[in-house]
Amino acid sequence: MARRRAPGARRLAAVTLGCLLLSGCGGGYVPSGPFREVPQGEPPQVAPPAPSGPVPAPADPSTPGTDDQQDGDPNVVATGLSVPTGLVVLPDGTAVVGERDTGRLLQVFPDRSPAREVMTVPGVDATGDGGLLGMALSPTFTEDQLVYAYLTTATDNRVVRFPLGGTPNPVLTGIPRGEVGNGGGLLFGLDGTLYVGTGDTGDPALAADPASLAGKVLAVDVFGQPVGNTPVFSRGHRDVTALCQGAEQVYATDEGTTGPDVLDALTTGGDVGPDGADPVLEVPADEGGLGGCAVSGPYVFLGAMDGRQVQVVELDGRGVPVGEPESFLADEYGRLRTVVLDPRGALWITTSNRDGIGTPEADDDRVLRVVPPASGSDSPL
Repeated sequence: MARRRAPGARRLAAVTLGCLLLSGCGGGYVPSGPFREVPQGEPPQVAPPAPSGPVPAPADPSTPGTDDQQDGDPNVVATGLSVPTGLVVLPDGTAVVGERDTGRLLQVFPDRSPAREVMTVPGVDATGDGGLLGMALSPTFTEDQLVYAYLTTATDNRVVRFPLGGTPNPVLTGIPRGEVGNGGGLLFGLDGTLYVGTGDTGDPALAADPASLAGKVLAVDVFGQPVGNTPVFSRGHRDVTALCQGAEQVYATDEGTTGPDVLDALTTGGDVGPDGADPVLEVPADEGGLGGCAVSGPYVFLGAMDGRQVQVVELDGRGVPVGEPESFLADEYGRLRTVVLDPRGALWITTSNRDGIGTPEADDDRVLRVVPPASGSDSPL
């Protein structure tokens, strides 16, 4: 990519363009009255009962398991999955994890109880780097029980929504698909806006084209309607694999086929193409393969598949990195992809060792739940 300038210029651009408050972006979902249920296909299946006690705290990765714990690694809460990519944490503290290649959804428990299959999302085409990708909970999940998912079909990439066990209904369709660069980031912002990260399908011209949905971060409401005059919130992206929410800022991980991967701070109408804004952070290709991000206070946690680690980036009050990224879980679990922060401050992390690139072990792929580090150290936050 030609849009890389000196680190000082990148940081200045990130400060200038990265500080727009989401509350000033407009749009989002604002209820017009009391909740009214809308049919969403077949009734949902009854989910396993919620834990009767509090959600257990995750293990400290620096502390070996004690005798009263189950055998095995206390950080591993599920094993034997196939490229788990989408992940959402439910209000009861459990997680629903989606397999990229199969479209299967499983409920995973923080106490390491056996995962339970919930449903299989139909119509998923996992050729190339497509499949069942990002997931997000409805901002009114406690009322409507809806899950949103980004998936690749035989003809397009699209966003659908469904109750667990029910039939998916389309929310946003017609996102270009390709053998590479299918994107897949989903995030509900603080104001209820649904942000959708897409890829350029290997064609940078589509990312620059304001009329195309490829290579963009889109902003729509819960029904898929544009927030503002156009659904395009930010353009010039290569392959938006994940989106994450800071206190006042939305970030996107952008994975490139060549050159470094980047973390971008998003702004309304922003352009991160060759002549656009510089990223907050560049990650060298051999340390990257960015596939997930989560924010906790001043720290951003980036799942790096090629780097076989989680990169921990500390940002100052202006959104500028403080020093170099630190490594977490390096070479302990192989290729690390999705990173989600739960309400207790634990990180849920998926491995991606069965994606055709990694070297899987017998229990791969795995889902982890761990205490994040305060920096690059082993001390918990």
